[in-house]
This record gives sequence, structure tokens and C-alpha cells, in this order.
Amino acid sequence: MSQARIIDGKAIAASVRDEISSRSAALFEASGVRPGLAVVLVGEDPASQVYVRNKDATAAACGFHSVKHTLDADTSEADLLDLIGHLNEDAAIHGILVQLPLPGHIDESKVLRLIKPEKDVDGFHPVNVGLLTAGERDTALVPCTPAGSLVLLKRTLGDTLSGMNAVVIGRSNIVGKPMASLLLQESCTVTIAHSRTKDLPNVVRAADIVVAAVGRPEIVRGDWIKPGATVIDVGINRIPAPERGEGKNRLVGDVAFDEAVGHAGAITPVPGGVGPMTIAMLMANTLTAARRQLGLAEEAALF
Repeated sequence: MSQARIIDGKAIAASVRDEISSRSAALFEASGVRPGLAVVLVGEDPASQVYVRNKDATAAACGFHSVKHTLDADTSEADLLDLIGHLNEDAAIHGILVQLPLPGHIDESKVLRLIKPEKDVDGFHPVNVGLLTAGERDTALVPCTPAGSLVLLKRTLGDTLSGMNAVVIGRSNIVGKPMASLLLQESCTVTIAHSRTKDLPNVVRAADIVVAAVGRPEIVRGDWIKPGATVIDVGINRIPAPERGEGKNRLVGDVAFDEAVGHAGAITPVPGGVGPMTIAMLMANTLTAARRQLGLAEEAALF
């Protein structure tokens, strides 16, 4: 049995970042404006701190005006909302990202809804959700992980996905639902499955494209994969790795990679697959937001 092609998310993300850097430099030369991204971190969650550092470093590497606001875990909801209000009115800031999860005393929905839709580079505001769902992808800001997953699919399968059967496992507002909307707009036949789907293995076996985003380590087994299918594994799960030493963990996806690699035509690894693309597409959204706020014409789409 042949081995699947491993989709190199790091390399593809690097090429996307290079394109964004070039477009950012051209924007600055033409207008004197750098795309401005403000990232807000509340608390000291270690994983969130790593993500924020990576986003900040990538923004700087792309030539953006990058601002980071780090707030104490006991920051009041009112103070956070006040900060977002100021960022909404700051003309130098074109994109606002509030790192999730937030502390329990803060209403995430209220925070995300306060961000101006045109600065919502996470794509979580109801206005952007509605535009994407209505098929108006070109006027929305699209959530970064689904957008990055679509780039990986097109770099692997070509620009035309029309007619393919796609199964999205997971129904979250962050990945599953927007991913399904994007694939529908590519004229795929889309099934949204989840942990309670009856006979999930056979549902997955019908798919030419599988996007796994259910948040359960290695739930998708290798023999669920149709021979030659393309698998995008969005899951990031830590599981015990006693072979590495007492108390050690390792990262795995939602797909049993070692099994699936013998069935799939192409598959993303974890880590090194979708993760790098998420940050790259955040930069793409920030650049798009900047151009729109400056009243400039849209550039050629990245996906």
C-alpha cells in the first residue's frame, strides 16, 4: 500500500507569508500605511502566551504595525471592553484579535461582538459569520483556520474542488461550520458530521475530502479513510507519552496519522500542518482589513 503525500503546512504557510510581506511593503510604499494588528491577551495561560508571541513575531516579520496588550487575569470585563472600544477608534489599528479562552468572569460573546466587523480579523463577529454563510466570502473576514485549511486543499488538489464529496467532522462556530460554508462555495457536496453522527466511520469512508475538527485525539481511524482521499487534520490534542519520560506528553491530531497515512492520498501532520496556516491567514485578514479601511481595491485572493 502506497504512503500518502504529507502536506507541508510550514512550507505553504511560509509562501503565504512571503506574499503577504510583499503586498504589505507595496501598500506602505503607495500609502505610507502599515497594516496594524492589535492582539489582546488576558491572563497567563501558557498556550495562549505562545500563540500570542507567534502572532506578534509573524506580524512584525510581515512588516505590520504590531501592538500587544497583556492584561492581568483579574482584569474586569468593563476594562477589557473599554480597551476594545479604544482600539475600534484607533485608525492605525486595522485588525483586533482577543486571544481565547478568556477568564470565566468575562463574557466572550460580548467581547467578540464589540469588535467592529471590519476589524474582526478572527472572523467571529456575527456580521462576518452571516456574510460567509450567505456566500459572500469576498466581503467577509473568514475565520483563519478554515481559510488556511482551504488553502492547503487547493495547494494539494488544485483550484477546482467542484463535485467532490467533503465530510467535515465537527460543528464548532470556529472551524466546522465556516469550513462547511467554504467548501459549499467551492461546489463540494458537504456533510457536517460530529461525535454523535450515526455510523461515523461509513460517513467518512464516502469522502474525497475529510476535515477533522472534533477535538478528540485520533478518533478518525485509518480504515475510515477512502483510498486516495485528502485529509486535513485540524485537531491539536496532548496525550500521555510515557516513552518520553514520566509526565511527558505528545501532540496528536483528531486522525490516527500512522494508520491513515497508508490509506489517504494526502494528509496534514500534527504538528506542522494546519497550525502554521492559521497564523498566516490571520496576517492575510489583517492586510485585507487594512486595504478595505483605506478604501483600496481588493487584491487577488489568496484562496
